[in-house]
Amino acid sequence: MTHDAFTLHLPDLRSTPVVFSSPHSGADYPQSFVSQSLLDARAIRSSEDAFVDRLFSAAPRFGAPLIAARIPRAYIDLNRAADELDPAVIEGIDRAPHNPRVSSGLGVIPRVVAGGRAIYRGKLSRAEAETRILRYWHPYHAALKTLLDESLAQFGEAVLIDCHSMPHEAIEAHARPGHPRPDVVLGDRFGAAAARDVVDRVEAAFAAAGLRTARNAPFAGAYIAQAHGRPSRRQHVVQIEIDRALYMDEARIQPRADFAQFQALVTGIIAEITAVSRPDARPLAAE
Repeated sequence: MTHDAFTLHLPDLRSTPVVFSSPHSGADYPQSFVSQSLLDARAIRSSEDAFVDRLFSAAPRFGAPLIAARIPRAYIDLNRAADELDPAVIEGIDRAPHNPRVSSGLGVIPRVVAGGRAIYRGKLSRAEAETRILRYWHPYHAALKTLLDESLAQFGEAVLIDCHSMPHEAIEAHARPGHPRPDVVLGDRFGAAAARDVVDRVEAAFAAAGLRTARNAPFAGAYIAQAHGRPSRRQHVVQIEIDRALYMDEARIQPRADFAQFQALVTGIIAEITAVSRPDARPLAAE
């Protein structure tokens, strides 16, 4: 299924409560947006989770849907709340919400890309911002909610793997002395978005593939984890941040020569996460 906001890849048969989401990998840049921007074609992509949808493209083979953004993060950020509106970039907004993401220019309509580089020459009209939210944000989140509701109805639980990538320099900047730099950061909002045993299982899948993991630092999970993670209702969200240097040339925004090998590694991780792990054949369950 293809929508302006996303592509939905469905399995022939849903056999797991796990759902995969890639909200920041969209690369369909509207020409009108590109012409509005101060940035060149490469700089405007710097905050994009490039190729993450490709890394997780095998999910339907293992009975799990994958919803992947088409529209880019620099145009509208699907991992922000619809009311995270930045008065510094949108006309007619009296004041920003008390939110560090908005104040830093990373609201639902971003003002900057990576490195704090401004996207626009001036402000957008409020009508333009609301049109983007109506056309892209609401359909994506409606589709995501439907997928989670379907998992809950069919399996009695839902596990959302929210797939992202992180700049290599971000990991270097947050590295702790004496601790190895993680390849993957798992975010569960410090237990608020997912039950511990669910996160343990996801972490074990990455560790079995030889990847070093950390939890909640420097990325604990943003709006999707906050809005959809309800472990008390058996609905769990685990945000995954993968070091971009493992599979892409960050400066050129191109896959590395060994991209296919890393993609195969991720496919194995998907297989582990979605595998049957309980006697009653209900995958990845939180007891």
